[in-house]
Amino acid sequence: MNDADYDLDDDPARIQLDVVWGGLSTEAYWGRWRSRADVETQIANSWRVVGAYRRDTGEQVGFARAVSDGVGFAYLADVFVLPEHRGHALGKRLVQLMIDDGPGADMRWTLFTGDAHGLYRQFGFTEPDATAMVRPARRGR
Repeated sequence: MNDADYDLDDDPARIQLDVVWGGLSTEAYWGRWRSRADVETQIANSWRVVGAYRRDTGEQVGFARAVSDGVGFAYLADVFVLPEHRGHALGKRLVQLMIDDGPGADMRWTLFTGDAHGLYRQFGFTEPDATAMVRPARRGR
């Protein structure tokens, strides 16, 4: 497959919960603590979701979601591409559609990542300055 063999969109009705659950529960180091019910609740309550799909079969192969106040602030979460579909710039395309090509292009965005700093720096993310603070989760996440 090549880059043109994939479609991306932000239609929440297209999200395939089995695929997202599979990706987050097995591939995503940051999300394994969640139950399937947790993931479904997070998706349902997200401000925006973006999916990547094989053009020939419609199978979902990538995902990103965001929470936001809809005006000035958004948090990017759960960006992943299934391993067999990596190498087609889908992660970059998911972030591009979510942030720069979406309704939150002018918002302040935040995220947490342990290994994809290079991807997110392409979209203007930097380490926080002295004005940022984070309260860690109580359950050790």
